[in-house]
Amino acid sequence: MNIWLIQHGHGLRIALRRLISAPLTTLLSLLAIGIALALPAGGQMLLDNARQLAGNTSATPQISVFMATDAGRDAANELGARLKKHPAVKQQRFLPREETLQRMKANAGLREVIDALPDNPFPDAFIVTARDDQPTTLDPLVAEFRQWPKVAHVQLDSAWARRLEALLRLGRNVIILLGGLLATGLIAITFNIIRMQVLTHRAEIEVSQLLGATNGFIRRPFLYFGALLGLGGGITAWLLIAAAAWWLRAPLSDLLHLYDFSFALQPLSLGDSAILLGSATGLGWLGALLSLGQHLRHP
Repeated sequence: MNIWLIQHGHGLRIALRRLISAPLTTLLSLLAIGIALALPAGGQMLLDNARQLAGNTSATPQISVFMATDAGRDAANELGARLKKHPAVKQQRFLPREETLQRMKANAGLREVIDALPDNPFPDAFIVTARDDQPTTLDPLVAEFRQWPKVAHVQLDSAWARRLEALLRLGRNVIILLGGLLATGLIAITFNIIRMQVLTHRAEIEVSQLLGATNGFIRRPFLYFGALLGLGGGITAWLLIAAAAWWLRAPLSDLLHLYDFSFALQPLSLGDSAILLGSATGLGWLGALLSLGQHLRHP
Protein backbone atom coordinates (compact mmCIF):
# COMPACT_ATOMS: atom_id res chain seq x y z
CA MET A 1 0.00 0.00 0.00
CA ASN A 2 2.81 2.43 0.86
CA ILE A 3 4.57 1.65 -2.43
CA TRP A 4 1.33 2.28 -4.33
CA LEU A 5 0.89 5.67 -2.63
CA ILE A 6 4.53 6.59 -3.24
CA GLN A 7 4.24 5.76 -6.94
CA HIS A 8 1.07 7.79 -7.39
CA GLY A 9 2.50 10.68 -5.37
CA HIS A 10 5.58 10.62 -7.58
CA GLY A 11 3.42 10.69 -10.73
CA LEU A 12 1.32 13.54 -9.39
CA ARG A 13 4.39 15.64 -8.55
CA ILE A 14 5.80 15.11 -12.04
CA ALA A 15 2.49 16.18 -13.60
CA LEU A 16 2.38 19.33 -11.47
CA ARG A 17 5.95 20.22 -12.41
CA ARG A 18 5.14 19.83 -16.10
CA LEU A 19 2.10 22.07 -15.76
CA ILE A 20 4.05 24.76 -13.93
CA SER A 21 7.04 24.58 -16.28
CA ALA A 22 4.98 25.96 -19.19
CA PRO A 23 2.69 28.55 -17.58
CA LEU A 24 1.54 30.27 -20.79
CA THR A 25 0.68 27.01 -22.53
CA THR A 26 -1.08 25.77 -19.40
CA LEU A 27 -3.05 29.02 -19.05
CA LEU A 28 -4.21 28.97 -22.67
CA SER A 29 -5.18 25.31 -22.39
CA LEU A 30 -7.18 25.97 -19.21
CA LEU A 31 -8.97 28.89 -20.88
CA ALA A 32 -9.85 26.79 -23.94
CA ILE A 33 -11.19 23.95 -21.78
CA GLY A 34 -12.91 26.33 -19.36
CA ILE A 35 -14.77 28.21 -22.10
CA ALA A 36 -15.85 24.93 -23.71
CA LEU A 37 -17.20 23.64 -20.40
CA ALA A 38 -18.75 26.96 -19.39
CA LEU A 39 -21.19 26.91 -22.31
CA PRO A 40 -23.23 23.83 -21.31
CA ALA A 41 -22.73 24.39 -17.58
CA GLY A 42 -23.84 28.01 -17.88
CA GLY A 43 -26.84 26.92 -19.92
CA GLN A 44 -27.75 24.45 -17.18
CA MET A 45 -27.51 27.24 -14.62
CA LEU A 46 -29.86 29.44 -16.67
CA LEU A 47 -32.30 26.54 -17.12
CA ASP A 48 -32.39 25.91 -13.38
CA ASN A 49 -33.07 29.59 -12.74
CA ALA A 50 -35.77 29.71 -15.40
CA ARG A 51 -37.42 26.61 -13.91
CA GLN A 52 -37.28 28.15 -10.45
CA LEU A 53 -38.76 31.41 -11.75
CA ALA A 54 -41.56 29.52 -13.48
CA GLY A 55 -42.23 27.57 -10.30
CA ASN A 56 -42.41 30.76 -8.25
CA THR A 57 -44.80 32.52 -10.61
CA SER A 58 -47.08 29.74 -11.72
CA ALA A 59 -50.16 29.05 -9.61
CA THR A 60 -53.09 26.67 -9.88
CA PRO A 61 -54.33 26.76 -13.49
CA GLN A 62 -57.43 28.89 -13.86
CA ILE A 63 -59.87 29.42 -16.68
CA SER A 64 -61.15 32.92 -17.43
CA VAL A 65 -64.62 32.95 -19.00
CA PHE A 66 -65.53 36.31 -20.56
CA MET A 67 -69.14 36.99 -21.44
CA ALA A 68 -70.36 39.00 -24.40
CA THR A 69 -70.53 42.74 -23.75
CA ASP A 70 -74.27 42.75 -24.55
CA ALA A 71 -75.03 39.99 -22.04
CA GLY A 72 -77.20 41.11 -19.15
CA ARG A 73 -76.91 40.28 -15.48
CA ASP A 74 -79.57 37.56 -15.82
CA ALA A 75 -77.38 35.77 -18.37
CA ALA A 76 -74.43 36.11 -15.97
CA ASN A 77 -76.44 34.62 -13.10
CA GLU A 78 -77.54 31.75 -15.32
CA LEU A 79 -73.95 31.07 -16.41
CA GLY A 80 -72.75 31.22 -12.78
CA ALA A 81 -75.37 28.66 -11.72
CA ARG A 82 -74.36 26.42 -14.61
CA LEU A 83 -70.71 26.61 -13.63
CA LYS A 84 -71.54 25.88 -10.00
CA LYS A 85 -73.34 22.67 -10.97
CA HIS A 86 -70.64 21.50 -13.40
CA PRO A 87 -68.94 18.35 -12.05
CA ALA A 88 -65.47 19.39 -13.33
CA VAL A 89 -65.57 22.84 -11.67
CA LYS A 90 -64.09 23.11 -8.19
CA GLN A 91 -64.95 26.75 -7.63
CA GLN A 92 -65.88 29.85 -9.60
CA ARG A 93 -65.63 33.55 -8.85
CA PHE A 94 -67.73 36.23 -10.57
CA LEU A 95 -66.07 39.49 -11.69
CA PRO A 96 -68.73 42.08 -12.55
CA ARG A 97 -67.88 44.49 -15.32
CA GLU A 98 -68.29 47.47 -12.95
CA GLU A 99 -65.57 46.14 -10.66
CA THR A 100 -63.24 45.61 -13.63
CA LEU A 101 -63.91 49.17 -14.80
CA GLN A 102 -63.03 50.65 -11.42
CA ARG A 103 -59.86 48.56 -11.21
CA MET A 104 -58.75 49.75 -14.65
CA LYS A 105 -59.49 53.36 -13.76
CA ALA A 106 -57.14 53.02 -10.81
CA ASN A 107 -54.34 52.88 -13.35
CA ALA A 108 -53.36 56.48 -14.04
CA GLY A 109 -52.29 55.67 -17.57
CA LEU A 110 -55.71 54.23 -18.50
CA ARG A 111 -58.05 56.54 -16.62
CA GLU A 112 -58.28 59.26 -19.27
CA VAL A 113 -58.71 56.73 -22.08
CA ILE A 114 -61.51 54.91 -20.27
CA ASP A 115 -63.30 58.14 -19.32
CA ALA A 116 -63.36 59.10 -23.00
CA LEU A 117 -65.30 55.96 -23.93
CA PRO A 118 -69.10 56.27 -24.08
CA ASP A 119 -69.81 52.92 -22.40
CA ASN A 120 -68.13 50.36 -20.18
CA PRO A 121 -66.00 48.27 -22.59
CA PHE A 122 -65.36 45.44 -20.12
CA PRO A 123 -67.56 42.32 -19.98
CA ASP A 124 -68.65 40.29 -16.99
CA ALA A 125 -66.27 37.42 -16.33
CA PHE A 126 -65.85 34.28 -14.27
CA ILE A 127 -62.60 32.88 -12.87
CA VAL A 128 -62.96 29.10 -12.82
CA THR A 129 -60.79 26.60 -10.96
CA ALA A 130 -61.09 23.02 -12.20
CA ARG A 131 -60.99 19.95 -9.97
CA ASP A 132 -58.30 18.40 -12.18
CA ASP A 133 -55.54 20.70 -13.47
CA GLN A 134 -54.11 18.25 -16.00
CA PRO A 135 -54.01 19.48 -19.63
CA THR A 136 -56.04 16.47 -20.77
CA THR A 137 -58.88 17.72 -18.56
CA LEU A 138 -58.48 21.48 -18.96
CA ASP A 139 -58.38 21.62 -22.76
CA PRO A 140 -61.75 19.85 -23.26
CA LEU A 141 -63.24 21.98 -20.49
CA VAL A 142 -62.12 25.18 -22.21
CA ALA A 143 -63.56 23.93 -25.51
CA GLU A 144 -66.86 23.17 -23.78
CA PHE A 145 -67.13 26.63 -22.18
CA ARG A 146 -66.54 28.26 -25.55
CA GLN A 147 -69.71 26.62 -26.90
CA TRP A 148 -71.95 28.04 -24.18
CA PRO A 149 -74.32 30.90 -25.09
CA LYS A 150 -73.30 34.47 -24.26
CA VAL A 151 -69.65 33.42 -23.85
CA ALA A 152 -67.36 35.57 -26.01
CA HIS A 153 -63.92 34.29 -25.03
CA VAL A 154 -62.35 31.62 -22.81
CA GLN A 155 -58.71 31.79 -21.78
CA LEU A 156 -56.59 29.21 -19.97
CA ASP A 157 -54.38 31.35 -17.75
CA SER A 158 -51.69 28.68 -17.34
CA ALA A 159 -51.11 28.16 -21.07
CA TRP A 160 -48.00 30.36 -20.95
CA ALA A 161 -46.55 28.22 -18.16
CA ARG A 162 -47.07 25.07 -20.21
CA ARG A 163 -45.38 26.66 -23.20
CA LEU A 164 -42.50 27.72 -20.96
CA GLU A 165 -42.15 24.18 -19.64
CA ALA A 166 -42.01 22.87 -23.20
CA LEU A 167 -39.29 25.42 -24.02
CA LEU A 168 -37.36 24.36 -20.92
CA ARG A 169 -37.49 20.72 -22.00
CA LEU A 170 -36.24 21.71 -25.44
CA GLY A 171 -33.47 23.80 -23.88
CA ARG A 172 -32.41 20.88 -21.70
CA ASN A 173 -32.11 18.63 -24.74
CA VAL A 174 -30.09 21.28 -26.56
CA ILE A 175 -27.74 21.59 -23.57
CA ILE A 176 -27.29 17.82 -23.43
CA LEU A 177 -26.41 17.79 -27.13
CA LEU A 178 -24.07 20.76 -26.74
CA GLY A 179 -22.46 19.19 -23.68
CA GLY A 180 -21.82 15.96 -25.57
CA LEU A 181 -20.21 17.80 -28.49
CA LEU A 182 -18.03 19.95 -26.25
CA ALA A 183 -17.07 16.94 -24.12
CA THR A 184 -15.80 15.30 -27.29
CA GLY A 185 -13.90 18.49 -28.06
CA LEU A 186 -12.38 18.48 -24.57
CA ILE A 187 -11.17 14.92 -25.07
CA ALA A 188 -9.65 15.96 -28.40
CA ILE A 189 -7.89 18.93 -26.80
CA THR A 190 -6.46 16.77 -24.02
CA PHE A 191 -5.51 14.08 -26.53
CA ASN A 192 -3.40 16.54 -28.53
CA ILE A 193 -1.84 18.16 -25.47
CA ILE A 194 -0.80 14.78 -24.07
CA ARG A 195 0.48 13.78 -27.48
CA MET A 196 2.74 16.84 -27.48
CA GLN A 197 3.85 15.99 -23.94
CA VAL A 198 4.74 12.47 -25.04
CA LEU A 199 6.74 13.76 -27.99
CA THR A 200 8.53 16.26 -25.73
CA HIS A 201 9.51 13.51 -23.27
CA ARG A 202 10.14 10.81 -25.87
CA ALA A 203 13.78 10.35 -24.84
CA GLU A 204 12.83 10.04 -21.17
CA ILE A 205 10.19 7.44 -22.03
CA GLU A 206 12.61 5.37 -24.13
CA VAL A 207 15.22 5.38 -21.36
CA SER A 208 12.59 4.32 -18.83
CA GLN A 209 11.51 1.46 -21.11
CA LEU A 210 15.14 0.32 -21.52
CA LEU A 211 15.47 0.29 -17.73
CA GLY A 212 12.44 -1.96 -17.46
CA ALA A 213 9.78 0.55 -16.46
CA THR A 214 6.26 -0.75 -16.88
CA ASN A 215 3.63 0.92 -19.03
CA GLY A 216 1.74 1.85 -15.85
CA PHE A 217 4.78 3.68 -14.47
CA ILE A 218 5.18 5.59 -17.76
CA ARG A 219 1.48 6.36 -18.12
CA ARG A 220 0.92 7.59 -14.57
CA PRO A 221 2.38 11.15 -14.82
CA PHE A 222 0.62 11.75 -18.14
CA LEU A 223 -2.71 10.51 -16.79
CA TYR A 224 -2.36 12.84 -13.81
CA PHE A 225 -1.40 15.62 -16.21
CA GLY A 226 -4.62 15.08 -18.21
CA ALA A 227 -6.75 14.82 -15.07
CA LEU A 228 -5.23 17.99 -13.58
CA LEU A 229 -5.67 19.78 -16.87
CA GLY A 230 -9.36 18.79 -16.94
CA LEU A 231 -9.82 19.75 -13.28
CA GLY A 232 -8.17 23.13 -13.90
CA GLY A 233 -10.43 23.66 -16.91
CA GLY A 234 -13.45 22.79 -14.79
CA ILE A 235 -12.42 25.29 -12.12
CA THR A 236 -11.89 27.90 -14.83
CA ALA A 237 -15.38 27.19 -16.21
CA TRP A 238 -16.88 27.49 -12.71
CA LEU A 239 -15.16 30.84 -12.19
CA LEU A 240 -16.38 32.11 -15.58
CA ILE A 241 -19.96 31.09 -14.79
CA ALA A 242 -19.80 32.63 -11.31
CA ALA A 243 -18.47 35.89 -12.79
CA ALA A 244 -21.20 35.91 -15.44
CA ALA A 245 -23.91 35.26 -12.82
CA TRP A 246 -22.58 38.11 -10.67
CA TRP A 247 -22.41 40.47 -13.65
CA LEU A 248 -25.94 39.63 -14.88
CA ARG A 249 -27.66 39.53 -11.48
CA ALA A 250 -28.33 43.27 -11.10
CA PRO A 251 -29.62 44.02 -14.64
CA LEU A 252 -31.75 40.86 -14.65
CA SER A 253 -33.28 41.76 -11.28
CA ASP A 254 -34.07 45.26 -12.59
CA LEU A 255 -35.72 43.80 -15.69
CA LEU A 256 -37.85 41.34 -13.73
CA HIS A 257 -38.82 44.08 -11.27
CA LEU A 258 -40.51 45.89 -14.16
CA TYR A 259 -42.79 42.85 -14.49
CA ASP A 260 -43.42 42.67 -10.72
CA PHE A 261 -41.12 39.67 -10.24
CA SER A 262 -38.71 39.52 -7.35
CA PHE A 263 -35.95 37.10 -8.30
CA ALA A 264 -32.17 36.88 -7.98
CA LEU A 265 -30.05 34.90 -10.41
CA GLN A 266 -28.55 31.93 -8.60
CA PRO A 267 -25.10 30.48 -9.43
CA LEU A 268 -24.42 26.81 -10.08
CA SER A 269 -25.73 24.57 -7.33
CA LEU A 270 -23.38 22.46 -5.26
CA GLY A 271 -24.46 19.30 -7.07
CA ASP A 272 -24.00 20.81 -10.54
CA SER A 273 -20.61 22.21 -9.51
CA ALA A 274 -19.50 18.75 -8.38
CA ILE A 275 -20.71 17.24 -11.66
CA LEU A 276 -18.85 19.92 -13.62
CA LEU A 277 -15.54 19.38 -11.82
CA GLY A 278 -15.86 15.61 -11.78
CA SER A 279 -16.78 15.42 -15.47
CA ALA A 280 -13.95 17.75 -16.45
CA THR A 281 -11.42 15.67 -14.50
CA GLY A 282 -12.73 12.42 -15.96
CA LEU A 283 -12.72 13.73 -19.53
CA GLY A 284 -9.16 15.00 -19.13
CA TRP A 285 -8.09 11.60 -17.82
CA LEU A 286 -9.89 9.84 -20.69
CA GLY A 287 -8.24 12.04 -23.32
CA ALA A 288 -4.85 11.31 -21.80
CA LEU A 289 -5.57 7.57 -21.68
CA LEU A 290 -6.56 7.47 -25.36
CA SER A 291 -3.49 9.46 -26.37
CA LEU A 292 -1.14 7.26 -24.34
CA GLY A 293 -2.73 4.10 -25.67
CA GLN A 294 -1.99 5.15 -29.22
CA HIS A 295 1.58 6.20 -28.39
CA LEU A 296 2.49 3.02 -26.55
CA ARG A 297 1.22 0.88 -29.39
CA HIS A 298 3.18 2.97 -31.89
CA PRO A 299 6.23 4.31 -30.05
